[in-house]
Amino acid sequence: MFKNLSTLMFLLTLISGSLISISSNSWLGAWMGLEINLLSFIPLMSDSKNLLSNESMLKYFLVQALASSILLFVVILLSMINSMNIFLELNHFFVLILNSALMTKMGAAPFHFWFPGVMEGLSWTNNFILMTWQKIAPLILLTYYFDKNFLFFVILLSIFIGSIGGLNQTSLRKLMAYSSINHIGWMLSTFLISNYFLFMYFILYTFLSFSIVYLFNFLNVFFINQCFNLLNNFSILKFSFFCNFLSLGGLPPFLGFLPKWLIIQNLALKFPLLISMMVIMTLITLFFYIRVTFAAFLVNYTNTKWLKFSFKKNFTLMFCNFLSLSGLPMIILLHGIF
Repeated sequence: MFKNLSTLMFLLTLISGSLISISSNSWLGAWMGLEINLLSFIPLMSDSKNLLSNESMLKYFLVQALASSILLFVVILLSMINSMNIFLELNHFFVLILNSALMTKMGAAPFHFWFPGVMEGLSWTNNFILMTWQKIAPLILLTYYFDKNFLFFVILLSIFIGSIGGLNQTSLRKLMAYSSINHIGWMLSTFLISNYFLFMYFILYTFLSFSIVYLFNFLNVFFINQCFNLLNNFSILKFSFFCNFLSLGGLPPFLGFLPKWLIIQNLALKFPLLISMMVIMTLITLFFYIRVTFAAFLVNYTNTKWLKFSFKKNFTLMFCNFLSLSGLPMIILLHGIF
């Protein structure tokens, strides 16, 4: 009871820290919110059943503390420079450092060095928080003050590293980490269009990540070979699960294709070279998703009769999979009607 109460308290503090950062009207207040968010997430990472949790906690704390100190240092220097109206060429340099600190906090490439290692030592619940909620405050703060040329570089590098890094992974947690890095590149590309697309992309990415992570946590699997052995006994569950993987990769006609489709449609005329490279490199992500699903779809294993699972009784899994598999056709149908 005490542990659950303390966990709830830290979760509320985590949420309030992000909300303080988002609603702050000064960079100092935003920094304070990020620090509250950091200090409340560290106790949630503790897990006595996982030997790597302490290492992940230390990595996460050191990287986030370094990014926070750089952010505070740059904010103080920028306020001094703006008040004196001198060294305008240095102002641009400090904006780059400010953007780098925020991108380090969210795990965008080339500041992603800590992200897969930290993900490997956490439970699926903490992985979901790290992939989704912990990105909200840095993303929104980045929309206030960013360098466009530097943004192009980070977008392409994030999508490239997120695609290439997942090719040789057998750990599902690292696979989801590199997938998250790839999706960060797509989220950052929405800065060139509108914040509305950022909000929509993030909501759909959170939903798809939840549907996959929920199933990983339910079946207690952490490696690809465990997926093949467990899911083979439940053909409907296996089919819906791996279709969620393809939806996360943005393959039509699944729901995950919708935000990518809208971004491609809006960036095609403004930045055709950028969106072409993004689509080509994202196809590599689809390749390692299909590699995971290929054997499970085509190879037959012997079924074990003692494993029992009722897909119909689990409403959360049924609802998430239904929306993921039929979401895009429903949206197109509604768009045609209204």
